[in-house]
Amino acid sequence: MQTAQIVSDGMYGVLEVFGPTLEFLIPPDEAGAVYCVMMGSMPPGVSVPLHSHPDIESFFLLSGVVQVLSQSAQNFEWLDVKPGDFVHVPSGAKHAFRNIGTEPAVQLITTTPRLGRFFREVGRPIKPGAPQLPPPTAGELQHFARTAARYRQWLGTPAENAAIGISSFSDTRAIPFT
Repeated sequence: MQTAQIVSDGMYGVLEVFGPTLEFLIPPDEAGAVYCVMMGSMPPGVSVPLHSHPDIESFFLLSGVVQVLSQSAQNFEWLDVKPGDFVHVPSGAKHAFRNIGTEPAVQLITTTPRLGRFFREVGRPIKPGAPQLPPPTAGELQHFARTAARYRQWLGTPAENAAIGISSFSDTRAIPFT
């Protein structure tokens, strides 16, 4: 018998994905799940580079300030997101994020179980509130790129990211897409 429950800190796991952290609130492997819900935290100065995937994602910003990159026609534009704003990213839309504030940006993220499984495969498990991990190894970066390809994700090149104002991993703790 299934019952309502309160999800406690870290109950379904917390992952660090090369800067941002994700805590599963509804895990991707829950029986009959049609969506996956996570609490995401992005430290100041961290970026999630230009990418796309077949999965939809929606973000509700709880605290902090971020910018989301949106593409219209052939132009990209950074949009300011403030607490209380809701961002929806359709399937296949090219997008990126960056924390331009001085505090962590905290978001409630809803996506597909499939994208949740991707994060489980590429993320590094941590305990809630743990300090930031060191930069990923070359092997972890290669694993990320191979896994992204298997999940049919498109990853912007370093030149494409530079063109939108996202610099190298060493400068921003951005996920280094190759």
